[in-house]
Amino acid sequence: MPFDSHGHLMPGSLPNIRQVPQEIVRPPYVGLKTPPPHVGDNTYTTEEVDRIRAAGRVASRALDAVAEVVRPGVTTAELDRVAHEYVISQGAYPSTLGYRGYRASSCTSVNEVICHGVPDDTVLREGDIVNVDVTAYLDGMHGDLNRTFRVGEVSEEVNLLIERTHEAMMRGIRAAKPGRAVNVIGRVIETYAKRFGYGVVRDFTGHGVGSSFHSGLIIPHYDSAPAYGDIIVPGMVFTVEPMLTLGTHEWRQWDDGWTVTTRDKSVTAQFEHTIVVREDGFELLTVSD
Repeated sequence: MPFDSHGHLMPGSLPNIRQVPQEIVRPPYVGLKTPPPHVGDNTYTTEEVDRIRAAGRVASRALDAVAEVVRPGVTTAELDRVAHEYVISQGAYPSTLGYRGYRASSCTSVNEVICHGVPDDTVLREGDIVNVDVTAYLDGMHGDLNRTFRVGEVSEEVNLLIERTHEAMMRGIRAAKPGRAVNVIGRVIETYAKRFGYGVVRDFTGHGVGSSFHSGLIIPHYDSAPAYGDIIVPGMVFTVEPMLTLGTHEWRQWDDGWTVTTRDKSVTAQFEHTIVVREDGFELLTVSD
């Protein structure tokens, strides 16, 4: 069973690695232990942003498809299959597949899993939550997002955590204005989360994205000043993806080298969008329309 006697997640059995049609272009890191270095900065031209937006639309619609099948009795491997099949149906490549050896087309993080949960034969139960993270690579660009889904009815405490995590993300995004340091995003997120006593995960962050899956730019979700002082400029593209917990920010990683859980086994939620900064605000690049 993938849950122990206390109801906490355990490693399950992994499905076969999913196949991608040969005609779909792979990111340059597929087959390598580490991705090639990022070339350029974190700003993009209008034409490049158009391509990131197109990739982001594929990823968002893949999560729309996942949302249709989330229910008690479904495995996380099945959620991964749905996401995988939608992405490749659009001629795109699921960016996580083969990234630093990762073996799935999405990340599925259940309950106390903060991020990077590997899809397996875990059967979702009434009252669970699951975050599904999908990135699509299309026409040389990545679009990256995630959403946390309720499995049936969840407790009021968990429901509020989900709603407030989404709000924390949006508050962080709205704070991303030209001339500010990126660490203002984390300051806004942590200030909001502390109102409710939530833990704010520090060691897993937002990042620059576009021509590279991860460019090296770090977007903190906590008040890290003066660290992470990169200045926000128009045309900059990155993700904002806060992870809030009902306990502390401390974490542990499974032996698989990927799955990260809260150390105290508290429930955690996350949301993510890829954005481009404009002179007068921002644009979400990972939406379905």
